[in-house]
Amino acid sequence: MANVSYIKMGVHTGTHVDAPFHFVDGGKTVDSLDIGMLTGRAYVLHLPDEVELITRDLIENSSIPPRTKRVLFKTRNSKHWLTDHKKFDENFVALDPEAAALLIQRGVKLIGVDYLSVAPFDEPVPTHTVLLEAGIIIVEGLNLSKVQQGRYTLYCLPLKIGGVDGAPARAILVGV
Repeated sequence: MANVSYIKMGVHTGTHVDAPFHFVDGGKTVDSLDIGMLTGRAYVLHLPDEVELITRDLIENSSIPPRTKRVLFKTRNSKHWLTDHKKFDENFVALDPEAAALLIQRGVKLIGVDYLSVAPFDEPVPTHTVLLEAGIIIVEGLNLSKVQQGRYTLYCLPLKIGGVDGAPARAILVGV
């Protein structure tokens, strides 16, 4: 006898990766993402609880080291991971399009956030489009609740599903 479980879910469930195809017709799909960009040195930036939106000004005045390729944002959103919070919070901290453009300008190739979307709830398209048109890999739904600001090695492995715009992923950080 064997136990065989079955799952049925969308590709943007839980911790997941957004590939450019999510908002860009003809963009890369999950199975064609650069695995090298999904693994490697990353910087976790811990933002104060009063931050409601990650803006260009906030990025300009942050401690993100030069030449950083992978940035993970720890915000007040991370507190949801410490409770039995099940209701979707429309007021989650997200990244605005100008901040996204600045990160691209600085050479960032992967952005991770501690909630289910990188973009504001009421305007999801602009931020996603800016990032994904530039080929940035987005990791959403990261549990950063017990992670301190600093440098880590990120291992993020999305399910390799052909031709799709996103995929659930297992993401871990290892201190350097």
